[in-house]
Amino acid sequence: MAEKSTIARPYAQAAFDIARDDGKLAGWSEMLQALAAVAADPAMQAVIADPAVDDEVVNGLFFDLCGNVLDDKGRNFVRVLTENGRLEVLPEIAALFEEQRAEAEKTVAAEVISAFPLSDAQQQEIVAALKKRLGRDVSLETKVDASIVGGAIVRAGDLVIDASVNSQLEKLAASMMR
Repeated sequence: MAEKSTIARPYAQAAFDIARDDGKLAGWSEMLQALAAVAADPAMQAVIADPAVDDEVVNGLFFDLCGNVLDDKGRNFVRVLTENGRLEVLPEIAALFEEQRAEAEKTVAAEVISAFPLSDAQQQEIVAALKKRLGRDVSLETKVDASIVGGAIVRAGDLVIDASVNSQLEKLAASMMR
């Protein structure tokens, strides 16, 4: 079977094209996140995979569970996915859509893992440095992981900067072994 992302790509592209043309990237993002959460639920996965369950019943469950988040085009999107047996790739569709949205809006989500909580000033410094380096607006998520001892690990798209103490110690040990 083909990779899920390969299957999801044309659907994500179609959703992105519709959202962009309608000027509703944020709305489609919200719809796809809600749909992906429903599709990822184990009970719903069992319903989707059951050939005895009628497509309209499956669609109705999605419509009920997603409530007012879905507009008419979102409902039609669900119907197309159901008809083509592709509901199980909704999480991948949502992820690919978010990548395209970030590219179109010139934004990037960044994650900083540090040994201790970062102050607001430190977070602003990191955002400014990443914005300068990447040429995009940056939304920052911070996490604390005491196991890295000190320093930080920064991830933004394909960029990874590992300035943790653990990483430095590993490099030092490797150079001493040579």
